[in-house]
This record gives sequence, C-alpha cells and structure tokens, in this order.
Amino acid sequence: MMINTHINDTLGTRLKEARSVKGWSLDKTSLYTGVSKAMLGQIERGESSPTVVKLWSIANGFTLPLSYFIDDLGQTDRPSVLSNAEQDIQVSILCPYDDVTQLEVFQIILFPQRAHISPPHNQGVIEHILAIDGSMEYYLNQAWHTVEQGTAVKFCAAQTHGYRNMSDKSVMIHNIIRYT
Repeated sequence: MMINTHINDTLGTRLKEARSVKGWSLDKTSLYTGVSKAMLGQIERGESSPTVVKLWSIANGFTLPLSYFIDDLGQTDRPSVLSNAEQDIQVSILCPYDDVTQLEVFQIILFPQRAHISPPHNQGVIEHILAIDGSMEYYLNQAWHTVEQGTAVKFCAAQTHGYRNMSDKSVMIHNIIRYT
C-alpha cells in the first residue's frame, strides 16, 4: 500500500489505541488479527504500511470499521487514499464510520485488467457496490457477476469476495459498508 507518512502515523496511533482499549499485547493482537507480531510493531512505529487486505484483517480482529484505522483524524481536509503495491485497487474514504448509521463509504478505483480478492469480513457486515464510472465485476459464491455503470448490488461480506475490472480504463465504484 502506498500512503504518506501522515497516514502511516495515523495507522500506528490508531493501532496502539485499539490495543490499549482492548488491553491486548502484540501477541494477542496477532492471534486475533492473523497479522504477525513483527508487522504489527512496524505499523505501530510508522515503519511499515499494510496492504488493504492486511488492514482489513486488523480491523476485523478488533471488530472495528476499516475507516477507524485510515481516517485522517481531522488533521487535513484531504481524504486518506490507500493503494495496494499490486496496483489493483485504490481506496479513499468518502464518509468515515458513523456510530448512528453504522455505515462507512469508500470510493474505490479499480485499475484496468486487475482483480482484487478480499477475505471474509466479520459476520453481519453488508457491502453495497455502486458502479459510478464504468462497469465492473464482483466475485461472490465462487462466480463473477457484472455490475453495469449506474447500477448497484449488495451482499453479505462475511465470505470471500472480490472486484475486478476487465476493461482498458480505470473504473470507479462507491462501496458502502454496513456493520451490525
């Protein structure tokens, strides 16, 4: 994931806060998130940037929304933007998690001829995909399904799922995630 130093600091601060609230050691955090103790320590020190998939694993382990870790703490007027090193997906926060609605909203850019597979999220998590600019496909129940520009789909995200763009230009989608 390519992110600026400020966001690395935000990730580290948020990870420390989440561990403190739970009273978890790095060992226990590693057990619940599936991320190595060494990687967690590097993230906390701002020395390493996790992939979007690793960051989801951390959020799932803490039962927290993804935006908890990447929201810019109100220190800038620009949204946090995450890109995997594989350059398959770029994620920007449009609306950070809201306690009342239990929603967060992301803008996702799917790069041309690329696919992104996401591990299962926690039980009860629902994703809504809105194809904003271009058509894309989503992976669910071991099959790819098309979402045309201007249409939407929703699904239970507590299973392996993914996104792919088989066109020659980037595709923009909005991803609304609801937690229960």
